[in-house]
Amino acid sequence: MTIVVARHEKISDRFYLVALAQGLVVTMKQMLRSLFGKGIVTIEYPEKRREYSQRFRGAHFISVDSKKTENCTACYLCQTVCPADCITIVAGERDAATSEYGVKKEKRPLSFDIDALRCCFCGFCEEACPKDAIKLSRSYEMATLTREEAQYDLKFLVREVKDRG
Repeated sequence: MTIVVARHEKISDRFYLVALAQGLVVTMKQMLRSLFGKGIVTIEYPEKRREYSQRFRGAHFISVDSKKTENCTACYLCQTVCPADCITIVAGERDAATSEYGVKKEKRPLSFDIDALRCCFCGFCEEACPKDAIKLSRSYEMATLTREEAQYDLKFLVREVKDRG
C-alpha cells in the first residue's frame, strides 16, 4: 500500500521570500557582530596561529637516533595497516653496525614514500610501528602547489626527535 502525502505550497514557498529573508537576517547579525568586535571568529593567519589539542595529527616524519640512523626496520607493518594505502616501502639490508644500545638493526628502508594527498591522518601507522619510528607531528602547514610536492620520500621524512625536557 502506498500512502501519498501531499503538501500544499503557499505563495511565499513558491517565491522563497521567507527563506531568503531568514538567511539575510542571519548574515546581517554576523556582519554586525564582526563590525563591532563581538564574537570574531576569523583568525588572522599567519600572524596568529590556531592552537590545536595535543592529540592533533599532522605531517609525518621518521625518527632517527643520535647516530642519525633511522629507527625504521622496514617491517612493513605501517604499510600493511594503512587504510588509505598511501605508504610504500622498499626494504634493504643494513650494514653490520649496531645502534648505541647494542641492538642490531638488520633491515632498513631503501625507500619510504608517503602520498600525503591520500593519507587520512588516522594514526594507524604510528600505532602499528614496533620501533616507534614513524610519527605524526603537530605541523599542519602542508600546502603544496603540485601533487609531486605532496609525495614525501625518505630524505624528507627523516628527522631527529628532540627531547622536550
